[in-house]
Amino acid sequence: MDLALLRTFVTVHRAGSFTRAAALLGLSQPAVTSQIRTLERQVGRPLFLRQARGVTPTTTGDELAHKAAPHLDALVEIAETGIDKDSSVRTLHLAGPPEFTAERALPALTALTGDDGQGLALRASFGNAEEVLEGLAAGHHDLAITTARPRGALLTATPLCDEEHVLVAAQPWAARIGPGKLRRKGASTVENLPVVEVHESLPLVSRYWAAVFDSRPATSGTVIVPDLRAVLACVTTGAGLAVLPRYLCATALKNGEVVALLEPAVPPLRTYFLVVRTGTLAMPHIARAHEWLLRAAAEWN
Repeated sequence: MDLALLRTFVTVHRAGSFTRAAALLGLSQPAVTSQIRTLERQVGRPLFLRQARGVTPTTTGDELAHKAAPHLDALVEIAETGIDKDSSVRTLHLAGPPEFTAERALPALTALTGDDGQGLALRASFGNAEEVLEGLAAGHHDLAITTARPRGALLTATPLCDEEHVLVAAQPWAARIGPGKLRRKGASTVENLPVVEVHESLPLVSRYWAAVFDSRPATSGTVIVPDLRAVLACVTTGAGLAVLPRYLCATALKNGEVVALLEPAVPPLRTYFLVVRTGTLAMPHIARAHEWLLRAAAEWN
């Protein structure tokens, strides 16, 4: 059985689409279709059910993928790394949200960039969840951090950590609201206060309002800036209130630069996922970074 046909088959199985598999393999869609048909003739049974949106593996297809994928992944690893000792230093392409990647992931991974002959070279890029997952699926990244769990078999996600959100403002705004008033009277207490956010849709504020107040914010953003670190900087200068990850504003809270306006019994949380293309954890440099981040995350919660 031709290994090239098996490689195409496993890619289609994971991608769930001839079109996406073709993009990943650098082939045309007709070429992918032809290879799958050839393999089906060799096997003597259909491997996929063609549907309007992609393909679904048959039981035979699932069985073949289960048997073939681990061996193909191992061969890809051999081809990627070679047998030369000089190839032991590999480049890891990481993608994720700018704040979390910069403040947590990259500092953790720099411990793996030593000169012991087994280190990693790091290349990082930033983006939202959709951009990051699309880039990972297309092969532009090796490892991605995202707040969205991907669907399908092409990508494999592992929960990394939970992020607690805090409603904060500078001291003058907190004094204006008064202690305990927000807890007693709810969201109406801060309806007329300026809001600092990362997007016009107020994603963090809306999520917080839904979880804590069971309502939607009745306001619009006063300052919109697409980076939570900039949001924090604006809040500390008195621009308004904001919802921020606790890890990002912990120092500012400790120093009194901002004040937590409310400490709900069950704080809103957002989960981060560590995502790889299925099968790539067979590559030692990706597996090492993946494991290292999971260990580091145990200290973040």
